[in-house]
Amino acid sequence: MQEQKFIGAHVSAAGGVENAPLRAHEIGANSFALFTKNQRQWQAKPLLQSSIDAFQANCRAYGFEPQHILPHDSYLINLGAPDPEKLEKSRAAFVDEMERCRLLGLHLLNFHPGSHLNQISEEACLETIAASINLAHQQVPDVIAVIENTAGQGSNLGWRFEHLARIIELVDEKERVGVCLDTCHLFAAGYDLRTATACQQTFAEFDQCVGMHYLRAMHLNDSKIGLGGRVDRHHSLGEGMIGWACFEYIAKAPRFNDIPLILETIQPNLWPQEIQTLRDYAAEVNVKTVTV
Repeated sequence: MQEQKFIGAHVSAAGGVENAPLRAHEIGANSFALFTKNQRQWQAKPLLQSSIDAFQANCRAYGFEPQHILPHDSYLINLGAPDPEKLEKSRAAFVDEMERCRLLGLHLLNFHPGSHLNQISEEACLETIAASINLAHQQVPDVIAVIENTAGQGSNLGWRFEHLARIIELVDEKERVGVCLDTCHLFAAGYDLRTATACQQTFAEFDQCVGMHYLRAMHLNDSKIGLGGRVDRHHSLGEGMIGWACFEYIAKAPRFNDIPLILETIQPNLWPQEIQTLRDYAAEVNVKTVTV
């Protein structure tokens, strides 16, 4: 039976990006996320051709396909920065991140949209973020900008579906923009996920406001913070305020097939167990489908 769910974790690329597929394979993943450079520094050495070749060879060896690999950009980047100098620096760094993805043969780049820092309006910030994406698209071909929803902490935008929809509306190349929904961030932002019914309602709202066809990836994380707490604190699956019902729903629902489902939970030693539990939920659907 062809695999439908692509489940993994954000693994370390320490020692070179070529090590990330090895670490993903070790935890039983068939999908993974990584940083292609140090996420807390502006500058990085260019990728060596030897690392690029080894990364691609390791992905082939363990069956990781580009559409199931989710690079994440630097935490320093703010594509909606109100300060012109910081905005220019962020845009240059984002283009570099996109180019690194392109060199690795990857098609997605996950990023946090940006923050207004209480210096400009939400609308002005959303317009700036979209303009930043358009500039990056003009400079780097093929790579899709995947906007991650946020928890709504501080002045970060992207925590409301309307923010995501507005950015996408202003992006010129609609086929090169998408969304990564983080369950912890969704819950902290006030979107309930504690039951199957709540999940149905939340994802129906996303579909109506943004469009499910824009969903390119998900981060599967439980939350230490209650519903609408607007603070980003991840927890292991089933151990937080969301609970297992959400993750069972995602594992079983066909609308989440064939996209990266990435763990960023707080106990890496539990990743193999969490991945297997999600696979078991998905397998229950497959068994029912076969027997019907």
